[in-house]
Amino acid sequence: MSSAVEASAVRVRGRRRDRSSHRVVHVVLSVGALLMVAPFLLELLISVETFAEATSVPLTLFPKVWQWSNYMDVFSAMPFRQMLVNTVLMTLARTIGQLVFCSLAGYAFARLRFRGQGVVFGLFLSVLMVPSQLFLIPQYEIIHGLNLLNSLPALFLPGIFSAFGTFLMRQFFMQLPRELQEAAYIDGAGPFRTFWQVVLPLARPGLIALAILVIMWSWNDLLWPLVVNTDPGSMPVSAGLATLQGQYLTNYPVLMAGSVMASLPLIIIFIAFQRHFIEGIAFSATKG
Repeated sequence: MSSAVEASAVRVRGRRRDRSSHRVVHVVLSVGALLMVAPFLLELLISVETFAEATSVPLTLFPKVWQWSNYMDVFSAMPFRQMLVNTVLMTLARTIGQLVFCSLAGYAFARLRFRGQGVVFGLFLSVLMVPSQLFLIPQYEIIHGLNLLNSLPALFLPGIFSAFGTFLMRQFFMQLPRELQEAAYIDGAGPFRTFWQVVLPLARPGLIALAILVIMWSWNDLLWPLVVNTDPGSMPVSAGLATLQGQYLTNYPVLMAGSVMASLPLIIIFIAFQRHFIEGIAFSATKG
C-alpha cells in the first residue's frame, strides 16, 4: 500500500516539474518572439509619425496624430509601382530557375551514378564556403559583356541557380525510397521520366521550402541590384528604398512606410506556407 502511495507521489512531483519546465520554456519563447517582432512594430509606428517625432531624442514611440499620408508619399518619392513589378518579376524568375535547375542537379547527385560524382559534388559544396561578394565583379563583367546593364535579365540571371539549392534538393531526394526508382526502371521509364513523374511529385515539401528561401533572398537582395541597375525604373524595391537614404537628411517615416509595404508580401507568403516550409527543411535535414 505504501509503495503505491509513494509511486503516486513521484508521478505527481514529476507532473509538477514538467509543468514548471513548460512554463519556463513558454516564457523564454515568448520573450524571444517579442524581441523578434519588436523591430517590425517599431517600423510600423515610425511609418505613421511625423519627421519631427521620428527624429526626436528620446524617440517618440506613439505618434500624436497618425500620418497615413506617409504611405502615399512613398509613391511620389520613387516609382514604387514599377519597382514592385521589377521585384516580383525578378523573384519569380529566380525562384522558377532554381526550382528547375536545382531539382535536376540535386536528383542527379542523389540518384544517378557517374564518374567523378563525389569530386563534382565537393566542388559544388566548396562554392558555399566562398563569400558571395567575391563573385560580384566577374558576374558584373559578364552582364556588361552581354549589354544587359539596367535591364530585368541583369537582376535575375546570376540567381537562377545556387549550390545551396542543389544541396537542399539532394538531401531531400536521398530520403525517398530507392524502390520507387527501381520500380519505375522496371516499368521501362528512363531517368528523366522517373524524375518527372515519380520523384518530383513526392518532393513537394522540399520544393516549397526551397521556393520560400529563394523568394526571401531575392526579395531582400540589395547589393547586386544596386551594382547592375542604376536607373530607378529598373530597380527592385530593396534598391529603391536604399536611394531614399540621403547623405545629410533621410525622411525616416516615408522610408519606414515603404519598408512596411515591401515586407507585407513576404509575411503573407510565409504565413500561408509556413507548415510546408518547416516540413521541407526538417525532412531535408534528417540525412547527412
